[in-house]
Amino acid sequence: MLPTEHRLRRREDFATAVRRGRRAGRPLLVVHFRSGATDPHAAGECLPPARAGFVVSKAVGGAVVRNKVKRRLRHLVRDRLDRLPAGSLVVVRALPGAGTADHDDLARDLDTALQRLLGGNPHTEGRGRAPR
Repeated sequence: MLPTEHRLRRREDFATAVRRGRRAGRPLLVVHFRSGATDPHAAGECLPPARAGFVVSKAVGGAVVRNKVKRRLRHLVRDRLDRLPAGSLVVVRALPGAGTADHDDLARDLDTALQRLLGGNPHTEGRGRAPR
């Protein structure tokens, strides 16, 4: 289970991570990452802990499959919270293939995406055409 203080709950926090953060896509999931975002809802000047949220749509599968994917992703992110900087926001969006993927495949894709985002790889921002 992901500790309460590490969960994204507000719509604004999800929107901030998705719209203003960077992203890294993999075959099974997309990770949106916003580093060092300050929490306007937190009291004081200190940065809140890293927080994560999950988006698993009906395209992934039925309710049982979606809940299984969410549980797996929560477990995987919980084990990786120490790698994330304080105050960062992470949204993990499962893609349709995640419903049939096993735990190791999800872990590999999550690790690769986080490595790209935390390592500062310039290829993490979209895969559109190169400017002319």
